[in-house]
Amino acid sequence: MAGKVITITGAGSGIGRASAILMAARGANLVLVDYNTATGQETLELVKEQDGEAIFVQADVSKEDDVQNYIQQAVDTYGKIDVAFNNAGILQQFQSFHSMALEDFSRIIDVNLKGIFLGMKHALRVMDEQGYGHIINTASTTAIRAEHSLAAYTASKHGVAGLTKAAALEYVRKGIRVNAICPGGVATTLTAAVPQMLQDSGYMPEEFPSMRIGRYAEPRELAELVAFLASDGSSYMTGSIIVADGGLTL
Repeated sequence: MAGKVITITGAGSGIGRASAILMAARGANLVLVDYNTATGQETLELVKEQDGEAIFVQADVSKEDDVQNYIQQAVDTYGKIDVAFNNAGILQQFQSFHSMALEDFSRIIDVNLKGIFLGMKHALRVMDEQGYGHIINTASTTAIRAEHSLAAYTASKHGVAGLTKAAALEYVRKGIRVNAICPGGVATTLTAAVPQMLQDSGYMPEEFPSMRIGRYAEPRELAELVAFLASDGSSYMTGSIIVADGGLTL
């Protein structure tokens, strides 16, 4: 991974932070992107502490100007983008379909789907000019099955899977690969409140809160998958929707 330039959205916590730390340790040059400046800077310091090379760019991934800015800063700083890890996302409140406010639905779609689209669009522009590149998107197990009381989130992650496959097909002969990961329960700040949210909603799937494997994944476990995809070891993979869920969807 030495010398690879990798953009990471949602780098301030969870899978994004764990992936940044791991890939920096393996020699990658990173462009860390997060909406939260404080947590993004914390990740930058953690990378720097292990002599990693990185910059931080604050951005709202649902805003095209912000996405164009961090992509341009990556090119201006490092001259290329080898891998774009579109990881930023938010979780909706568990609620019935008919009680969901339009503004809540729109916010989930804006961040989780439009944010992925914009990250792909502007990274693909750079990669198309380069003649190579790899995009990795964070989807979810809700990309391959519905989850009760999570209609907007499910729709957004199904959309991520669709965008991944569509771009993989379009760019397969252009030296550009596109894949997605589908985590189940991961021990992050985003998912810490899920058990209580489920209890409050009155619906508790049999696999929650401990998952079928008996625990949530650690962010580092998903980071290992991301690092593999970002490496040359995944060179024959494109259009793959990779489930890493501790048996959640069995």
